[in-house]
Amino acid sequence: MSRDAAHASDGPPALLTTSVSAGYGAAGNAVTDLSLRVPQGEVVSLLGPNGAGKTTVMRAVSGLLGLHRGRLTGGRVELFGKDMTGARASQRVRAGLAQCLEGRMVFPGLTVAENLATGGHVRRYRGGAFTAARDEVLTLLPRLGDLLDRKAGYLSGGEQQMLAIARALMSRPRLLLMDEPSLGLAPRIVEQVRDIIVSINEHGTSILLVEQNARMALSISSYAYLLEGGRVYAEGTPAALEQDNDIAAAYLGAGTGTEPVVPRGADS
Repeated sequence: MSRDAAHASDGPPALLTTSVSAGYGAAGNAVTDLSLRVPQGEVVSLLGPNGAGKTTVMRAVSGLLGLHRGRLTGGRVELFGKDMTGARASQRVRAGLAQCLEGRMVFPGLTVAENLATGGHVRRYRGGAFTAARDEVLTLLPRLGDLLDRKAGYLSGGEQQMLAIARALMSRPRLLLMDEPSLGLAPRIVEQVRDIIVSINEHGTSILLVEQNARMALSISSYAYLLEGGRVYAEGTPAALEQDNDIAAAYLGAGTGTEPVVPRGADS
């Protein structure tokens, strides 16, 4: 098998976008007529070169597009079968979505504990619910438990990325959007981030993953979409995409001596 389907659901997809177009004023559409699907319990990757529109897709899904002077110019966004096209970002969080932003975007002047608290703000935890949510996150990312009183600005790049992921998890999402989680990290830390993503997914959280590291992304995904110029250029399973010579050469470094993509759960 190319993926672990044990926790996949037969219900509506975690995310369904239908013919979504979005842009930034006079600049025109950065994304045009984009349809994609993230089944419940799976990891789906969104790949492509810089400027392909990947981050715009994430903002359109999370409701943050308007904060960047952008707007949805067409199409529909559904979360778990519910139309959320016109919903505010906070409503989408309550519907089960969270986003781990590109560039980590932690609050450097706040401690790790305070950063985690901001991630649970929309949920409005009462009593021991906040502590329970934080304990769950720290079980998944135990390194942060030793750093709760440290200012985020003093963390290493890898620790900041773990904090960004943990902060997103504080809302207990059913769908997690991850925008370039391996960006700027050393290979050893990239492997740790990969393992964290796998663990999050194995706990039942669906994931839409934007990544420049295509090989890492495909190794843990059940399906992938390739974007160019704001449109879906190709899509398919990791194995199918690797078998396309043009795609493999452009995205996977075919012919450079790199190893083939081995999807998660595949026989060795």
